[in-house]
Amino acid sequence: MAIARGKNIGISAKKLRLVMNEIRGRRVDDALSYLRYMTTPSAREIYKVLNAAAANAETNDLQDRESLVIKRIIADKTVTMRRFRPKARGRAGAFNRPTSLITIEVDEE
Repeated sequence: MAIARGKNIGISAKKLRLVMNEIRGRRVDDALSYLRYMTTPSAREIYKVLNAAAANAETNDLQDRESLVIKRIIADKTVTMRRFRPKARGRAGAFNRPTSLITIEVDEE
């Protein structure tokens, strides 16, 4: 079993989970080809972490890449940065910029 964690990503966990639900339980090669053609920025970030998890399984655990399956994939909410944007009449409007952490666990069938 190999695990890969991504760095803090500036995408909300809710948006990441929409893409994660599409690939949960699939084989790694199928999921990578599915993510490659999705146009969302979340798919690009999940693709990177999934590719790293497959490489970890190959090199560290000596597992075969063709037989790897996604066992667990989660997006955890992390630090929310508070930012300000200029508004009318010299005021500042606050907004939150969410960040997330992707964790993917792969193992052989």
